[in-house]
Amino acid sequence: MIQKERIKKLNNNHLVEGDYVLYWMQASPRSHFNHALEHGINQANSLKKPLLAYFGITNNFLEANKRHYHFLLEGLRETQILLRDRGIKLIIRLCSPPEGVIELAENASMVIADRGYLKIQREWVQKAVSIIQCPFHQVETNVVVPVETASPKDEYSAATLRRKIDKHLDGFLVPLKMRVIQKKSLDLPVDSESLDDLDSLIKRIGVDIDVRPVNKFAGGNSSALIFLNDFLKNKIHKFGERNDPSHDYTSHMSPYLHFGQISPLYIALEVLKTNSIGTSSYLEELIVRRELAMNFVFYNEDHDNLDCLPEWAQKTLNKHRKDNREYTYSFEEFENARTHDPYWNAAQKEMMFTGKMHGYMRMYWGKKIIEWTSDPEEAYDIALALNNKYELDGRDPNGYAGVAWCFGKHDRAWKERDIFGKVRYMNANGLRRKFKINRYVDAVDNIF
Repeated sequence: MIQKERIKKLNNNHLVEGDYVLYWMQASPRSHFNHALEHGINQANSLKKPLLAYFGITNNFLEANKRHYHFLLEGLRETQILLRDRGIKLIIRLCSPPEGVIELAENASMVIADRGYLKIQREWVQKAVSIIQCPFHQVETNVVVPVETASPKDEYSAATLRRKIDKHLDGFLVPLKMRVIQKKSLDLPVDSESLDDLDSLIKRIGVDIDVRPVNKFAGGNSSALIFLNDFLKNKIHKFGERNDPSHDYTSHMSPYLHFGQISPLYIALEVLKTNSIGTSSYLEELIVRRELAMNFVFYNEDHDNLDCLPEWAQKTLNKHRKDNREYTYSFEEFENARTHDPYWNAAQKEMMFTGKMHGYMRMYWGKKIIEWTSDPEEAYDIALALNNKYELDGRDPNGYAGVAWCFGKHDRAWKERDIFGKVRYMNANGLRRKFKINRYVDAVDNIF
């Protein structure tokens, strides 16, 4: 089932006689549980046309580097094969994504696009819509409840969004049927980049190659499913203890969700089948917390700077901006994990070498950057820059929301203290009191 709320007609253009229906596969490059893809198949079948899929690779997407592109391209290579098995040709082009879809749309009867929430993704779509002459539909498939269905505004907290999402959940927690394409596009004479040699392709793309791919996570839906199945079988019953960094009770879905390689709806439906004690906690993270981040970047134009914060947080941080700092570090010292704090250093190293940081440590990591920089603006810039450079799920609504949370977004005022003012504070004593934190440090050291 594809709910009508997921589908938006972005123009009122009439159908034209084209060679194919075009699916601009940009935010959701997967064959599995993809509402945009299935809607494209529906439209192609009704028009008795083949469906052609396209992905545009740009070299200037929000600080992306070799680590990100390698993961992305691994997933695209798998998706290309899976789509071929379904009779759909996926072409890859090195170009500005909107320029590529504009060119291909000249021979299309209709364009279908999936949906991203970042400013650059929305600008791409706006540019394409302003030029393309055939009908243009956008289909939302990277959230369980569509963003504008859930809320019309930037929500204050998870609590305020949760009530709104809960009203719609039953109508959207519905499996998605895979359609069969009636006319194949495999023989269409449309050129595509080869994905046989990813390193060579990345060199041609021309991005930063200093941040290397990671060994722990391989891109693609099949890899995502391996992690998910292991989580459902061995870890979900312990998800209530996920905040303990000395254990690994997380699902590791965030990189795959970021790159659109797995469906959040599919994950939610599989989690519900377990009837585990950890089900409600996991769905809170997957749906409410994750979709709060989508809500944030969609409705808040300042999601990448301090102006995104609520008024109380901005005032209290400004009031304490000149407070004495016992330690201050440069960007390079942070980046190379050269602080006095072994726990912070371990978190930074984990991110640098695995592409992912334990969620609780990510909060501690962000809080300490506030404490060890000269002012809130510098702290915000450093936290975002490091997160975006090394995290596989960096440059993502959850990354922007996570950094903003460290500074008071989606949180409440706490007891006032130096530097932080009323923004929530975290310290090393709390780590030692709650967890066997040295076990986490040792585990990170063993990565090398």
